[in-house]
Amino acid sequence: MSYRYVVVGAGRQGVAAAYDLARHGAAEQITLVDRDVAVARGGAERLNRLVGRSVAKATAGDASQPQSLAPLLAAADGLLSAASYRFNLGLAHLAVETRTHMVDLGGHTGIVRDELALDPDAKRAGIALVPDCGMGPGMNVTLALAALDLLDEADEVRIYDGGLPERPQPPWNYALFFSAEGLVNEYEGEAYFLRAGEVTPIPALSELEELEVPPLGRLEAFVTSGGLSTMPWTFAGRLQLLENKTLRYPGHCHLLLGLRTVGLFNREPIPVGNTTVVPRDLLIALFDRSLADPEARDVCLIHVRARGTLDARPAEARVSLVDRYDPATGFRAMEKLTGWHAALVLALAVRGEIPPGATPIECALPGARFLAEAPARGWKVERSIGPLDLRQG
Repeated sequence: MSYRYVVVGAGRQGVAAAYDLARHGAAEQITLVDRDVAVARGGAERLNRLVGRSVAKATAGDASQPQSLAPLLAAADGLLSAASYRFNLGLAHLAVETRTHMVDLGGHTGIVRDELALDPDAKRAGIALVPDCGMGPGMNVTLALAALDLLDEADEVRIYDGGLPERPQPPWNYALFFSAEGLVNEYEGEAYFLRAGEVTPIPALSELEELEVPPLGRLEAFVTSGGLSTMPWTFAGRLQLLENKTLRYPGHCHLLLGLRTVGLFNREPIPVGNTTVVPRDLLIALFDRSLADPEARDVCLIHVRARGTLDARPAEARVSLVDRYDPATGFRAMEKLTGWHAALVLALAVRGEIPPGATPIECALPGARFLAEAPARGWKVERSIGPLDLRQG
């Protein structure tokens, strides 16, 4: 059986997602939608060239006006939103209306929870709606489930993930591998963790630590917003500790704290000469200009440590995945981990493996199901389990 997909947003992650749907999602047709039709056409041409068949077509469309996309969705089996998180709730309402299975790349926990509130409507429509797929949140949560599967009981889960340039350049030692708006969104606000079994807000850019993470060695980790999506609410009372931190080369967090201190994360306009400027908008524009390097190659890491018991003894399970830029396809690791994870979830939805309703990612994709799909995408997931050294913190 073959399926018809619509991918809204024909940028880096959108094209990567479409590629995975073409290879592994039994795609009959994939329509790439973008406000800039030239971007959509370029993505469709690239996709057709990579897979060696005319599976993709392009069209202009605006995610901020979801009703204009209704005819496309009505003729499709699945929708993947790679648009800004600001448009996902409107697209989710449209997916229910047109009875189209949907996943998105998320990016804002509040909007995701509003999408999940559509559960009764999605059930009545007979569709699966799974927000917040991608690398993180998304695959990091899925690998946490794989780590939990290695233990009989678990108390603590710590997740570390990040996308980094293979060849860091000072002073930032970072390159932009997804949207600047999404990056700034991660660096502000609060994350939600489990502490003592309860959902607890933790400020972004806090709780800085350093640790050894193979194969890159010494990295720093700190809190960013939204990385766990709804997992804390799902596991409240079942885990005592659940947290997710972003990995960067050492020194990055202090640079961000400096930008925040001078007010560049603020959303209120300020006077500058004869005009006004929103500091946050300026920061996004500056990041887009200074950190976006089309030639940069990346490495992405997800590292999970789960503590609990196995055979009535204290134990620690570790699950990790490392991915790199692929010269054969030109896809960066960030594009693959983000786009392919979302495409995998959508393919399962249209096949009926995810039941109708609005389902959080931690309930939609079991760790074992992901591990079965990973080798076909060239992902090697390392898993280990050993006794817990009680002298460690």
